[in-house]
Amino acid sequence: MHVVKDKYLYSSTHENHKVTISLIAMENSPENTCRLATAFSCLRDVGRQAMRPKKVALSTYSTLSETSLERRELSLSTTSDKKAETFLYLAYGSNLCNETFRGKRGIKPISQINVQIPELRLTFDLPGIAYSEPCFANTARRDPETDVPRNNATSEKKDSSGATDYHKNRWHKGLIGVVYEVTAADYAHIIATEGGGASYQDILVDCYPFEHSDPTKPVPVHPMTKPFKAHTLFAPAVPPGAQPPKEGGRLQRPDTSYAQASARYLKLITDGAAECRLPYEYQDYLNDIRPYTITSNKQQLGQFVFLTLWLPFIVLIFSLNAKFCDEGGRSPPWLRILSESIFRACWGTYDGFYNPLFGDGERTTPADDQDDDCQPAPFQDLPQRLESGLPIDWEKTPTVA
Repeated sequence: MHVVKDKYLYSSTHENHKVTISLIAMENSPENTCRLATAFSCLRDVGRQAMRPKKVALSTYSTLSETSLERRELSLSTTSDKKAETFLYLAYGSNLCNETFRGKRGIKPISQINVQIPELRLTFDLPGIAYSEPCFANTARRDPETDVPRNNATSEKKDSSGATDYHKNRWHKGLIGVVYEVTAADYAHIIATEGGGASYQDILVDCYPFEHSDPTKPVPVHPMTKPFKAHTLFAPAVPPGAQPPKEGGRLQRPDTSYAQASARYLKLITDGAAECRLPYEYQDYLNDIRPYTITSNKQQLGQFVFLTLWLPFIVLIFSLNAKFCDEGGRSPPWLRILSESIFRACWGTYDGFYNPLFGDGERTTPADDQDDDCQPAPFQDLPQRLESGLPIDWEKTPTVA
């Protein structure tokens, strides 16, 4: 900073850019000099930040066009939709992410459109793998009249243990997702990678396009745009005392809202929401969901022992499913029964042995003082490493009731 007569002049050169800031001083005094020096320091940092090249995430995937109005209207006719050569598929979990949907799964969507589905809500109640991927995204039926926005600070639900829901239930405007237009072959592949039809029912739901493509706009409580139909994979939790469905049932934990998804899995969803430019309001909700975190050495040891025992069987199930699924992507009945048996045994040993001995493998627990220095377990990233080396999808587990 230089004093030039009655002016304070600050000049900075950064990466061939020159920023000059000048202020007229009312009084050339030490006190004003100190104040202006502080101001210039702040302005200098702002200037450098502004001139710094912005990091832009470059996507290797081409931008898709919006699904045409003609194709959307075709979905409203049952007869015409069955004759269509493409499927409209609603994604809301890890399939939002290009890395998963278009990368690892090799799906080549034709078009896409962001939508709101008032009749459904996002849940995380699909059991996964304890200590590694405790649960996955799912949906449940929603009553738009009773499930309305409220004060999150006072309305956050508590489970039987008295713990909060880790922000999973803070969204009250229906499911937000992306409808992809895909070929019949790609849709069959989606079914296969989602458990071969063992975990889900294929249902049609009403999807409402957003009135604006601007993600800064708020999500309406009651959408007013014209809806269209899209397929989605539905695996609702069975109410207490009710009989599970014969088709499309799945394994269910005693407390369906207890488990937390892993940080890896949640990142796929939040990355996908950002890539698809879903409303920022919804992205904020997703980013606030707290992941499952191992906080003790006992849990890390439990993860190692648990995956050592059960991972070979899980690999076997996914390998058999890839080999024996039919043209529609569905597994044969005998494979569904085998899958059910393995995953029930997996969670049975967790409840009866691993959880009491090694600690919680579904939900983050407070860290013990003696475990503050715990290090990542040897199998912490084993599912990810196997996923990159084997044609196995870890996003969903093929389990049936």
